[in-house]
Parts: sequence; C-alpha cells; structure tokens
Amino acid sequence: MRRPTIADIARRAGVTKAAVSFALNGQPGVSAATRGRILAIAAEIGFEPNSAARALSDGRAGAFGLIIDRPARILGSEVFFMQLISGIQAELAQVHVTLLFTMAEDQAEEIRMYRTWWAQRKVDGVFLVDLQVRDRRIGVLEELSMPAVVLGTPHGAGRLPAVWHLRIARVGGFTRYWHSKLRTDALAQVAGAAHVEAVSVAADYTAEHGAEATRDLLKQAAPPTAILYDNDVMAVAGLGAAQRMGVRVPADLSIVVWDDSALCELVHPAFTALRRDIPAAGGQAARMLREAVAGTRPDHFQETSPVLLIRDSTGHPPA
Repeated sequence: MRRPTIADIARRAGVTKAAVSFALNGQPGVSAATRGRILAIAAEIGFEPNSAARALSDGRAGAFGLIIDRPARILGSEVFFMQLISGIQAELAQVHVTLLFTMAEDQAEEIRMYRTWWAQRKVDGVFLVDLQVRDRRIGVLEELSMPAVVLGTPHGAGRLPAVWHLRIARVGGFTRYWHSKLRTDALAQVAGAAHVEAVSVAADYTAEHGAEATRDLLKQAAPPTAILYDNDVMAVAGLGAAQRMGVRVPADLSIVVWDDSALCELVHPAFTALRRDIPAAGGQAARMLREAVAGTRPDHFQETSPVLLIRDSTGHPPA
C-alpha cells in the first residue's frame, strides 16, 4: 500500500500543498476551518509526517537524545533510569517527539556522539545525566549551542538548566558524579552537627561492590550501627552480607536506601527509603528541553523534597 503524502491531502481538501504544510506544522497562513479540515483528512488517510523532510524544511529533527555511559549490566538493574525514561517518554509522546536513546563506553565517546548527532541533525537537544565534577560535556554542548537539560544539580552545569534534588556509614556510587559528592558532603555536614561519626565508601552500584563494602565496614573494630546505600541493589546485597555474618537487621544494624523501589518492599526486613517522583523529574526535563529547543532559556527546577518511608530495616541503635 502506497504511503499517503501531502499531495494526497491537498487534492482531497482542494487546497495547495503549501496550505497543507502550514496546517500540519501549526504555522499561520490558513484559516481555522481549513486547518481543521486538513488535519481531519490527514488523520483519516493515516498520514505521518516524514521526519527527515521536516528536518530539511524547518531544521528540526523531531527527536531528543539521551546517552548513558554506564555498563549495560549496571543499567539493567538501575530502577532510577527506567523510571526516568518512562517520565521523559510520557511527556514526549504527547507532542510526537521521539526519544533517541543509546549507551557509550566512556565520556569521550559520548561527546563524539553529541557532535555527530548535532552535525547530522539527528536530535534537537539532549538530556544530560550523571553530571561529573569538572564535566567536559558542559563545555562541548555550550560550544555547539546544543539545547540540553541536566538531570542533576546546577553545580557544574554551566549555563545549562537543571532538574535537581536536594557511628553511620554510606555505601555510595562513583565519586566523580556530582550527586555522589553532594550526598557525601551532606552526610558529613549533618553527622558533624549531630556529633556522630560518619564515613562514606565508594562503590559502583553493583551487588558485588555493595556486599564487599558492607563486609569491610562490619569487620571494623567499631562497625557502624547504620548504613545508607545509594541504590536498592547494593542495599539488598549488603543485607545478605550482614545476615551471613550474623549481624541482625535492625537489631544490630539499620539500613536506609536513597531511592525507593518495589525491591525495597519485597525484601525482609523491608527497607526504609527515600521516595522521589522520578518520572515527574523526567517529564519536567522533557518540557524544559522543548523550551530550550524553541529558543527559550528555562530556569533550573528543583524537585519536591523526597519523603522518608519508615519500614522495618531501621530501629534504635544497639546499646
């Protein structure tokens, strides 16, 4: 079956192809009645605009990009990214914008992909995740004048708008990420004010490192009475490691997780966790990137404060 074209719509509506183009792209030049008739005919015959042709005519690709440079095995277990993508996709689907998603081995490859995408007009803008201290991507995107929205703190984001969120141990993620640094600093500040000893240990978000870090902490002469994990996967592995060492949760050790998930409720004891509306953050980032692509500079957007959900993994510290 032949694909419907603008010419087909123009013939049925009794107008020129230019008028059809104006109506389909929301441009002035046709009356409201004509625009409505053209859109109705387009829907009736199943017309879909050619994104490549549209890019040539108005410079828009009709797609936003997202590149993540974490290993696939880690990404597959990260609930955060699945919720984030669902929020972005829900917002973009309403305006028929495609999300071009891929992975990179490192930041250098990610930067090469940005340059290629922009030169080939494959995307109109990008989402930036895992913002690093002294992040090279910021300068490159500013140099390209490529619209972008940072999912993370405004610290180190340059001129790019951001969607962000504000004896104890913490098993955190890569120290090169801004969100890891901010969490480490916040824990040290709060613990210092409360005169509580606190230490942060870097891991890589995997179960293996979560279990290893937990064992190392609990083998110390003065082991922690509470551990805060940066994700649910490391927390589950840490719980198993503690139980195999004969450490009771929460009688001997309390466990708290940064980002709540279904997994936090399925384990025993269920994890106390911070609940954030991650899909809403993804949707907000998508709206901001649309504004940036349209030529408007959006302001930073601070997420609503997370809610601490108290479950069975926390209790009074042992005497």
